[in-house]
Amino acid sequence: MNKVILMGRLTREPDVRYSQGADGSLAVVRYTLAVDRRRARTNDSNDQTADFISCVAFGKSGEFAEKYFHQGTKVVITGRIQTGSYTNRDGQKVYTTDVVVEDQEFAESKASADTNGSYTPTRSNPTTPAGEGFMNIPDGVDDEGLPFN
Repeated sequence: MNKVILMGRLTREPDVRYSQGADGSLAVVRYTLAVDRRRARTNDSNDQTADFISCVAFGKSGEFAEKYFHQGTKVVITGRIQTGSYTNRDGQKVYTTDVVVEDQEFAESKASADTNGSYTPTRSNPTTPAGEGFMNIPDGVDDEGLPFN
């Protein structure tokens, strides 16, 4: 079974491209997650404490990431590891490893993100008061299409 679950913060803005296919254009969004490691029992502060994982989201998942994910956003993703290779311009073979995103969601509330200093879009009319532990519905999401009242 090839299943990956990661929680981390985006290291930069997602890289968005559109691929032309038989069914029209398809969003292809790449981003990198900084995923904290469990700390070793050493006191050396120079040890790397995060892994930087390359992720790619296609179609609707890619469009969601393009619209709502920003540098510093804490997210949880599930997906699968995909490896590949290509020959670069210098004739050298380059090996790649990406997580192909199958599901992605926010990992913290807007209020928590604000106190941690990560970027979050502002909303003039929040749907829930701050502090309830629920996220606000982002602008542009149709309230009628949500599966709850």
